[in-house]
Amino acid sequence: MRDRMFFTPVAVSVGAGHKRMIASLSDMHEFLTEFPPSRRRLSYGAAVRACEAARAEEIAAESARDALITFAVTAGILWPADQPIVSVKPAVRGHSGFAG
Repeated sequence: MRDRMFFTPVAVSVGAGHKRMIASLSDMHEFLTEFPPSRRRLSYGAAVRACEAARAEEIAAESARDALITFAVTAGILWPADQPIVSVKPAVRGHSGFAG
């Protein structure tokens, strides 16, 4: 079973302004496996089944991608296309206490 890439990666929010790009069936499988059970919805099971079917080459990878998008929308984690990435980095401070 070889990894199959999506034509266009899916961006999902992983909290606090951070996004994760899911670009392949392996990425999708890893993401779904790690997703907290308490936040899973009905569409989660459909996404898992689609991922498994695509990895077995029973359906197209893009069909699994569509199932992932449906899950991400219903879970409220699909990254909006027009939203910038927000990331917090600590500032390096000099001796005066101001960022340098």
